[in-house]
Amino acid sequence: MEDRILIIEDEKQIARFMELELTHEGYQVVVEYNGKEGLVSWQESDFSLIILDIMLPGLDGIELCQRIRRESNIPIIMVTAKDSTSDKVKGLDIGADDYLTKPFVIEELLARIRALLRRNINSNEADKRGLLKVDNLVVDQVKYRVSRAEEVIELTKKEYDLLVYLLINKGMVLSREKILNDVWGYDYVGETNIVDVYIRYLRSKIDDPYQEKLIQTVRGVGYVIKDEQG
Repeated sequence: MEDRILIIEDEKQIARFMELELTHEGYQVVVEYNGKEGLVSWQESDFSLIILDIMLPGLDGIELCQRIRRESNIPIIMVTAKDSTSDKVKGLDIGADDYLTKPFVIEELLARIRALLRRNINSNEADKRGLLKVDNLVVDQVKYRVSRAEEVIELTKKEYDLLVYLLINKGMVLSREKILNDVWGYDYVGETNIVDVYIRYLRSKIDDPYQEKLIQTVRGVGYVIKDEQG
């Protein structure tokens, strides 16, 4: 079955360009030029991925992304003319999986689409088996067991939760705010640098003893766990 992609973009020339290129690549494509119409289209049909502009009439991309995230983990790529770090962080915070700044080359968009679709499939398959893997790191969610290079690694409950979260979203850059909200919860009250502290704890156990480092820092944005396929 072909992957279906929903493009929500009010600049018709850009939307048409993406539609033609994605169709040429074998994707089924639906285009909406209005945020509200995009929401309705998503609610009424099944899609594999959404390409979402931020500046939209009817309903802006930020609110639209938030609404979709309340009901679905569908991969979302935000496309916008805004290129500041704060804009990128905001896009990631509200649930986008990736962020592309206009103007962009179509090859980059296609590569990001392939990566997100592949990771989505891998995550679904891993959930069915209860296994999460990257490189030689394996988390068995059924046995609550973590190992790297076949050596068992002891983690605290919160370290384990953080690692599972990073692995489920492997290859995706996650802001500190998003990690804090999703792992600790929206009602967390405490030191705001708790994410950095626990990332250091994790690195000391799953990275420091090994040559290949899996957890990477994206300066000004957050963290990502390396995807061996990316």
